[in-house]
Amino acid sequence: MSGAIVKRTPFFKVLVANRGEIALRVMRSARRLGLGVVAVYSDADRDALHVREADQAVRIGEALPAQSYLKIDAIIAAAKASGAGAVHPGYGFLAESEDFAQACREAGLVFIGPSPQAIAAMGNKAGAKEIMREAGVPCVPGYQGADQSDAVMLAEAGAIGFPVMIKAVAGGGGRGMRLVEDAAAFPDALRSARSEAKAAFGDPTVILERAIQNPRHIEIQVFGDSHGNAIHLGERDCSVQRRHQKLIEEAPSPAVTPELRARMGEVAVAAVKALRYEGAGTLEFLLDRAGKFYFMEMNTRLQVEHPVTEAITGLDLVELQLRVASGAPLGLTQEDVTLSGHAIEVRLCSEDAAQDFMPQSGRMARWQVPDGIRVEHALQSGSEIPPFYDSMIAKIISHGTTRDEARGKLICALEDVTAFGVTTNQGFLIDCLRHPVFARGEATTAFIGDNRDALLAPRPDRGSDLALAALLLYVTNPHAPPWQRGRSLAATFPLGLRIDLGHGVQEIEIVRERDGSYIAARNGDRFCFAIDELSQDSIRFHHAGVMEHAQFLRDGDRLHILHRGVTLSVRDLTLAPPESASAAGGDGKVRAAMNGRVVAVLVKPGDRVTAGQPVLTLEAMKMEHVHKAGLDGVVAAIDVAEGEQVTTGRIVAEIGAAA
Repeated sequence: MSGAIVKRTPFFKVLVANRGEIALRVMRSARRLGLGVVAVYSDADRDALHVREADQAVRIGEALPAQSYLKIDAIIAAAKASGAGAVHPGYGFLAESEDFAQACREAGLVFIGPSPQAIAAMGNKAGAKEIMREAGVPCVPGYQGADQSDAVMLAEAGAIGFPVMIKAVAGGGGRGMRLVEDAAAFPDALRSARSEAKAAFGDPTVILERAIQNPRHIEIQVFGDSHGNAIHLGERDCSVQRRHQKLIEEAPSPAVTPELRARMGEVAVAAVKALRYEGAGTLEFLLDRAGKFYFMEMNTRLQVEHPVTEAITGLDLVELQLRVASGAPLGLTQEDVTLSGHAIEVRLCSEDAAQDFMPQSGRMARWQVPDGIRVEHALQSGSEIPPFYDSMIAKIISHGTTRDEARGKLICALEDVTAFGVTTNQGFLIDCLRHPVFARGEATTAFIGDNRDALLAPRPDRGSDLALAALLLYVTNPHAPPWQRGRSLAATFPLGLRIDLGHGVQEIEIVRERDGSYIAARNGDRFCFAIDELSQDSIRFHHAGVMEHAQFLRDGDRLHILHRGVTLSVRDLTLAPPESASAAGGDGKVRAAMNGRVVAVLVKPGDRVTAGQPVLTLEAMKMEHVHKAGLDGVVAAIDVAEGEQVTTGRIVAEIGAAA
């Protein structure tokens, strides 16, 4: 396009067609450039932080269904009503929708992203691989044919050779993706992938790829402008994943040499120029142990993990997006891009790692993040985390002169995050960062699977955790005598407590000694505590000759504790009636394990089932979760319908004893 006249398209107000932390992130850069900002919201987000922080906000839909933020007509109308001249899609699915980009163009709005044609070309994984092959980019062998019949798909999978990867042809984020080890497991995996792809993207079409064993997941950040310029900003390593979704990202990759970076960067820039691509984009590759890399897909948007690239380049990627969208040139060449230090990002998610990363929703009773480190979030104490959206609630990013320095800073920061009220993966992330394999920079996409037992192992000091929880329940009980420092002349008697730390009910006795210390006794073990200081939300104490401190929040019969970087949630069951085995399905009733939407009913009344057999699939926070029978028997009733939204604990199926 050299010599071509490029029309400038100035705008003065930007509508952010997204929610949460990315909406706030975009607003921050837009305001720094002197632009006004507009938010959109569903009923579930009426009081959300991104709504409160915007200059204006427009309602676009109800809390249900979850597709409120995907309503193109409503977002275009919101931009018109607010007077916005441009729309930034964040990194949601609309960011990769050619229909949305085209609708913005037809409405006279600047779409802050690539052209509809570029999005369409890269949005279809099958077509994208053909384009990349023509541009000389190495691709993973696979099947991208139009014939999607079960028989053809199984035959093609056999021809590729197991294990194979099933991938949704549209979208990303791990939805519609399944790793299949053998032919016997292929039909069920194909059905599940199609169902999830249809629910997430409206398109059940899938492709097949050879599964590259234990690769690195490497992506190259690229930028192009309307003046024909294109550059890359180095690579990110996104190998640490669960459910095919990224959990920890870093830049640069510990596995990429300067020579490999140059080769991958040249390939990526050549592809961008072939597409005449404008704006931010990311080419994703698999890197095998031999140093060969294979193209997987191109994301035509800003990535969740863009802050690590910003940290090592000193660039504001959202600012670059805004400038390019206005018609301005990038303003820098490849020689201007320098990488400094190392950056690591973790995704804090509302999920229970110990329960197969099951999503969690509810009220964040207390939220507090440390100073001195970058945290991208849209939370405050009292925020509701709804079940309709992604489970990621915050990103924490560290930058250091070396990888070890960045890793150490990030661990310390995570240990200081207070997230009370909703279970998160905080402790799991810390364990990942501390693991010797990650510390050595050797983590591949198999990292979590290979080290699952070690990463999810119970804390070795679980007994002292239990004792500390019991002590805090004792001293924060509103009917307990107030704590006072020093000796006590009053006689005290043991108080029996029944508490649940999430691993079953435990019984423990607490007694205050005359010297002012406390003894927590359980199963013959005795733990001695001396309280040095007790406030409304923190405690400083001595235990086993060491002074320690913990943050806590008492909320009725629940107690939340942050101690040694791990958040514990405890229930006081001392006065509660014993719980039956029904919660585990032992009474024949299958209960929803989370708030979610029924996407598949796998059995019907009268069917014989065995314990552990899948009976129903729920979708929550964009992931599918299979619910299984708790005993052998006959399906007596299905109490829900496909498409129905259910709440945690609701009975969804009933199984009776076999005749």
